[in-house]
Amino acid sequence: MLRNILIGIGALAGVVTLGLAGFTFMSLQGLPDYEALREYEPPITSRVHAGDGALVAEFAREHRIFVPIEAIPDRVQSAFIAAEDQNFRSHRGVDPRGVLRATISNVSNVLRGRRLEGASTITQQVSGNMLTGRDRSLSRKVREAVLAMRIEQALDKERILELYLNQIYLGNRAYGVAAAALNYFDKSLNDLTLGEAAFLAVLPKGPANYDPRDPAKLERALGRRAYVLNQMQEQGFITAEEAQAAREEPIQVVDRLSGDRYIASAHFVEEVRRQLVEQLGEDAILSGGLSIRSTIDTRMQVLAANALRRGLEQYDRRHSWRGPVAQGDAGGDIQAQLRAAAAPPSLTGWRRAMVTSAQGNTVQITLDNGETGRLDTDDPPWAARAARSNRDRALRAGSIIYVEQASGSRYRLHQLPEIQGALVAMDPHTGRVLAMVGGYNFSEAGFNRATQARRQPGSSFKPIVYAAGLETPPTTPDQPQLTPATLIEDGPLAISAGDGSVWSPENYTREFYGPTTLRRGLEQSRNAMTARVAVELGPERVLDYGRRLGVYDDRTQPVFALALGAGETTLMRMTTAYGMFVNGGRRITPILVDRVQDRHGENIFTRDQRACDGCRGEWRRQGAPRLPDAREQVLNPITAYQIVSMTEGVVQRGTATALNSLNRPLGGKTGTTNDYKDAWFIGYSPDLVVGVWVGFDEPRNMGEGETGGRISVPIFRDFMGEALRGQPATPFRIPSGVRLVRVDARTGLLPGAETTDTIIEAFRPGTEPTIQVASSPFIFGGTAPIDPRVFGGYTISRADETGSTPASTGAAPPPQQSSTPLDQLY
Repeated sequence: MLRNILIGIGALAGVVTLGLAGFTFMSLQGLPDYEALREYEPPITSRVHAGDGALVAEFAREHRIFVPIEAIPDRVQSAFIAAEDQNFRSHRGVDPRGVLRATISNVSNVLRGRRLEGASTITQQVSGNMLTGRDRSLSRKVREAVLAMRIEQALDKERILELYLNQIYLGNRAYGVAAAALNYFDKSLNDLTLGEAAFLAVLPKGPANYDPRDPAKLERALGRRAYVLNQMQEQGFITAEEAQAAREEPIQVVDRLSGDRYIASAHFVEEVRRQLVEQLGEDAILSGGLSIRSTIDTRMQVLAANALRRGLEQYDRRHSWRGPVAQGDAGGDIQAQLRAAAAPPSLTGWRRAMVTSAQGNTVQITLDNGETGRLDTDDPPWAARAARSNRDRALRAGSIIYVEQASGSRYRLHQLPEIQGALVAMDPHTGRVLAMVGGYNFSEAGFNRATQARRQPGSSFKPIVYAAGLETPPTTPDQPQLTPATLIEDGPLAISAGDGSVWSPENYTREFYGPTTLRRGLEQSRNAMTARVAVELGPERVLDYGRRLGVYDDRTQPVFALALGAGETTLMRMTTAYGMFVNGGRRITPILVDRVQDRHGENIFTRDQRACDGCRGEWRRQGAPRLPDAREQVLNPITAYQIVSMTEGVVQRGTATALNSLNRPLGGKTGTTNDYKDAWFIGYSPDLVVGVWVGFDEPRNMGEGETGGRISVPIFRDFMGEALRGQPATPFRIPSGVRLVRVDARTGLLPGAETTDTIIEAFRPGTEPTIQVASSPFIFGGTAPIDPRVFGGYTISRADETGSTPASTGAAPPPQQSSTPLDQLY
């Protein structure tokens, strides 16, 4: 019988052995090729740097910075070995002593209801993380152990540890120790303290369980860190004194990539990402570890963000209060209610507050930090005016609002503007975009109003019409070449396009001023004068120049209304076009990225493709190599300067006089569309071009008098004043061949006895005036009453609402004064 029992036991053992062998065989089928680890390149973070070298963004699926083992400090290596695999240096992939220790401990853990301990070595974790997956099946553990032993045969310990320390997930969006050092402490590995290194070694056990930003988990993190330090001491990595000092270190986590420059750059960074994904593919951006050198100037970017926000808030303040953020209970837990309320926009300095009492013009508040104060004296009346038509807008006890400290215990009431806007700052000589803000709220960077919003440019398109006119030869022998001094008839007109519709543009002031120089017409943004020039040119030529300067694309049709900015374009396109005025008529395209390098430092994209034979030669005190200027000439340099000079007049005497306070050479043009739906200003200094647009996302009337001069010019002024602070006030560059002639400012002719005011005007050679004021000048558009003239199939007649207007025979008298200030005109 005993013999039968032994035979049975033997048979059972054989079956078990065969079963285990079969299970093991099946588990090992299809094992991944561990040899691939020799050349393994983990996904790493792509980083975006500004032109000044500052980090502004990171793109990654797994935020990782690969660091060779030689560059990882000993204290970091030792902390992870002490915490995760004390016998790492001696075992062959699997640690039998560790397995035995874990088995014994787990018996006690099961009886006490505690979490079971693992016995995976660092090599096994490399195998699991990178080859076999992280499921908890027995099959996976077998595959992991076998692979770990094979890895130990193929790779040395240093390479295995390098893979582990660069691959492991450590929470807070960080994969690998280098990314964790940055994301938790904003430090490089070399700058970590012993306490910080030990804290990172805590995290592989479960980053979410030891998040020090959660007060409930901070004590757990401190306790686990103390264990790691004890293990380091026991294994001889550190002394008792070092361990004790590290235990006393606080864990102070920072919120990286949250400063002003990161927040303000959101729209710019998203545009960079969008362009590079289209060019290189999403995988390259999110996993390739690219080094992206962008064109952004972080100082200008913050200035642009602040200037645009301030301008939008000022507009919003001129209009109605729309009510509290929410309504709470002033008798309840105020701080808890404020914490639960929507946070104010970043970069504003606003705080959440609750109204505790509201009596007349005295409104008492309590802030989210428990401090108390009251609203500024002009805030309650502003809110009360809105509440007369809508009681829901009233300030009452429990109202949750946004405030900003004004002085002492007085606070300014704020609300999130509904109005939107955008700002672009560009180097006009290269097209490098130095700053770009695509809207008020940086957390909504998905829609960039600088590049994606197609709006009508209004009168900001007029300089392009005049540039076309200045370059177009006369249509008849008796008609002189158009110049900035040419007199244009500023009077009523009606234009028929042959389809029954009639276009009768009016000036903003609803008045007409008779013959006026082209320069004066641009300074005062006269619509009727621009329309006359457009009729002479024809809509096809107007559109041609719009396309030549990149404002319009193939979707735009040639119609007369284009001359007054009725087509659709973007702020980036308009700003680029103005850059071509100030750079002498050379084509530029917007540039956001100068260079992209792969993870090995090799260039995979460079914006500047010009050949430079002398750039790589040995330096023998020779001068800098001269590079060819390959930019296409899209405007005659003289024409470009004439437009610059005329737009200087817009600032000095026209619709942008608010900029005179900056006391430096500036030019530009305002623009306002019908019913005040869009407000523009595009302007420049000799080396910086800046565009500003303001409007509602769903176009609607912004209010009577809310023009480009009133809304956009102050934003430009605030930005330009800070951006150019400390720089000399240099004049605009004058190209060779320009004839500068002093002329009568009213007639554009040579000064005579009747001249009262003169101006230096820019002419193309051979177009300067040769007669004095007393003579009869040519008046562009000054035909006989109701005398139709046909240009390319379109009919134009000089007529007002009641009939005809006598032909003018001389220059207009001084313009009548309008009740609207000049800086609020179109």
